[in-house]
Amino acid sequence: MKSSILKSTFFALALTAGSSALHAETLRFAAQGDVVSMDPYVVEEVFTSGFLGNVYEGLIRRAPDLSIQPALAESWELISPTQWRFHLRKGVKFHDGSPFTADDVVFSAERVRAGASDFKNRLSADTKVVAVDDYTVDFITTKPNPILHYTWANWYIMSRSWAEAHGIGAPEKGGEDESFATLHENGTGPFVLTKREPGVKTVLKANTDWWGKGTIPTNVTDVVYTPVPNAATRVAALLSNQLDVVFPIPVQDIKRIDATPGAHIEAGPEVRTMYLTMNQWKDTLPGYDVEGKNPFKDRRVREAAYRAINIDIIKKKIMRGRATPSALMVAPGVNGYSPDFKRYPYDPEKSKELLAEAGYPDGFSFTFQCSNNMYVNDEAICLAVSNMLAKVGIDAKANVQSKAQYLKAILAPNMDFGMAMLGTTPASLDSHIALYSLHMCPRVSPDAPLWKMDGDKKIVAGKSNFAGYCNPEIDKLANEILSTTDQEKRNALIKKAWTITTDDVAYIPLHQSWGAWGVRDNVSLKVRSDNIFDWRYVTIKK
Repeated sequence: MKSSILKSTFFALALTAGSSALHAETLRFAAQGDVVSMDPYVVEEVFTSGFLGNVYEGLIRRAPDLSIQPALAESWELISPTQWRFHLRKGVKFHDGSPFTADDVVFSAERVRAGASDFKNRLSADTKVVAVDDYTVDFITTKPNPILHYTWANWYIMSRSWAEAHGIGAPEKGGEDESFATLHENGTGPFVLTKREPGVKTVLKANTDWWGKGTIPTNVTDVVYTPVPNAATRVAALLSNQLDVVFPIPVQDIKRIDATPGAHIEAGPEVRTMYLTMNQWKDTLPGYDVEGKNPFKDRRVREAAYRAINIDIIKKKIMRGRATPSALMVAPGVNGYSPDFKRYPYDPEKSKELLAEAGYPDGFSFTFQCSNNMYVNDEAICLAVSNMLAKVGIDAKANVQSKAQYLKAILAPNMDFGMAMLGTTPASLDSHIALYSLHMCPRVSPDAPLWKMDGDKKIVAGKSNFAGYCNPEIDKLANEILSTTDQEKRNALIKKAWTITTDDVAYIPLHQSWGAWGVRDNVSLKVRSDNIFDWRYVTIKK
């Protein structure tokens, strides 16, 4: 009965998702959350960036194996240690028919570093971007940067003329203040937005004028995306052939889908690392009733929380074995990862000793912010962690919310959390970006004073460091890593940095989950370990 109700509910939803008849090559897919904004610079979030990558394009892109490929730039070269030259693709048009030129790259470089852009770490403030001619752009840095373009796959290029015609200025904080770019787009990519109803549906069609047409296998002509927060509803819709692709699939449903005629599972390990962030910013820990006290400022307390978590139970019981416990904030496959690092062992008695030593023999309490539609089994993991912490006297009061409310709670200016669970995928697939964004002392520029949590969000260094972790030695190492061109020396610096952050217990890494996609048997696609859904590789059999 429950399954039929869920199916009927989704069927009613599907009817409202598009009144016109679906084509045979229409891709119908669902995930647990919605695109935050169509503006490509307001929120760095995997699903949103991945979705927009089918509409917008960068100078480079990542192939299914995550290798770097040319996109809007056909080639690039190092003119000098501090000067990169990118040769742009000719004949490319934006969706409004206007030509793509170097001026659009210059504009995009300006806007991505302006206002409350969430992608400021893609290009340093002191990097000069010069249009040599209509199809050549130079990037001039103050120091050598051997991985300058490694993070550019989701730095999407926008049209200057379109932005100016529609009064689109600097990105607003968190995308909360709408501009024309919030609900509209003008990319160069293979798909064009035709209808956008936030929280309900997003409809797109193939770009018949796309420059890359004929170079990739897709035969998809239309895309209908429907956000479906409830996992059981998503699975029921897949099995009843109301959806073609569903992500993520709860681990407990994988065997059932694989055993059902007409559907199957595409799965593989992710490069995203799930972790717990502990609020070291505030003088009073949110949810703690002792004014002026923040236990997480004490390294011993952070280690106590770490040792209270039984990661093997989470892997076995919640993830059904489909997770790889992690000791680092980067996954295998990311440059700088090393199996030499080991997790702090699960040891609740040691946790209690550390708490007593730090002055909290009876434990303490805090607000534990949790999402229920951002990650695989996120709610279940949060509740399990809360129960594990309770066994050593730490009262982690779990507050489970949907993605939109969750992000609003943990981001500036609110930062209303004692602990929160997040996931990180280094855009460069290199340890530097994880150190730069997650571990550097939060500043509006690498040499500026510490950020004061004033909601400005013009933060660059440490932009994802919601913990407020700050060790000047890491700042120094991160800057040195960025400009070091000798690979052996660079990797030694990375290992030194990870040794320091692990000893500091800057965060509590959990695991890399194994992504599982539910797919109809007449659909083929390529699953990427960074969870980006590239529609260019989708084919649908009639």
